[in-house]
Amino acid sequence: MDFYEKLPTDFLIAFYDEMMKNIEKGLLTKNMYYELGLLISVARQRGITFEQPCDFEQIVDPKNLHDFILLTQNATFN
Repeated sequence: MDFYEKLPTDFLIAFYDEMMKNIEKGLLTKNMYYELGLLISVARQRGITFEQPCDFEQIVDPKNLHDFILLTQNATFN
């Protein structure tokens, strides 16, 4: 999460756009959906709203994503 927090907003948006293009092409792995969740979380903290892919909740367990975000935040602060 620290990586996404350090990105300038325009890079964050561009990175999101690229990830969404790859999702549309079917090129992302399940792990990348978790990365997308982190990116969306950081964007939300900045007041930016990104849409999740339509299959996001089928692939990513919301509780696991929440736990992963908390874990990455704790690792950032330690």
